[in-house]
Amino acid sequence: MAAIVHFRSLFFEPAHPARTRKHISDPSAGSSAKRINMYLRWMVRRDKRGVDFGLWKSISPALLCCPLDVHSGRVARRLGLLERKQDDARAVKELTGKLALLDPLDPVKYDFALFGLGIFEKF
Repeated sequence: MAAIVHFRSLFFEPAHPARTRKHISDPSAGSSAKRINMYLRWMVRRDKRGVDFGLWKSISPALLCCPLDVHSGRVARRLGLLERKQDDARAVKELTGKLALLDPLDPVKYDFALFGLGIFEKF
């Protein structure tokens, strides 16, 4: 999440309309930064199913944070992977830490399963 905060500060260094700030999530303000974490997952992770593109080969999947939304958060809580009630930056850190216990080299690989259980299986 620190990398997202750093990217955001660099992105907004040049003059810009104030209204553009709402389009880049801010984990330092508590945002789960779901869209940015999802984008990073797509660009960094490599899989054989075509879910993730893996174009950025110089970044380790171990550095990624799990994209978190209401669906994946609900499933993670039911599975005992997440205790925090809010789907915020602190919950992202907690969930990613628990997933790293399962696979420290690629903890985010479980994101699609968490999301799928929530959306498609109504878990």
